[in-house]
Amino acid sequence: MKLNVFGRELEVVRRDGQWLAFYLGNEGKKRLAGDLVIPAEIDESALLTYLADVYHEWATPTQERVFFISMDETLKDSHE
Repeated sequence: MKLNVFGRELEVVRRDGQWLAFYLGNEGKKRLAGDLVIPAEIDESALLTYLADVYHEWATPTQERVFFISMDETLKDSHE
């Protein structure tokens, strides 16, 4: 799923019981967000709040929200 976190785009996927996050570039490239650890027990409904707490310093008067851009991909583990 793709998210807008205070104006910056992230892609978050669930794989093997863990969350993986990627920073998305303007040219379509993405890189692993190695500095972001999303606890495995965080569920989809708490993801926006968690990311807002972690990245609150990114907020500006014109970029004050965290929201889903798309949720095309499955959020279920292949083991579920």
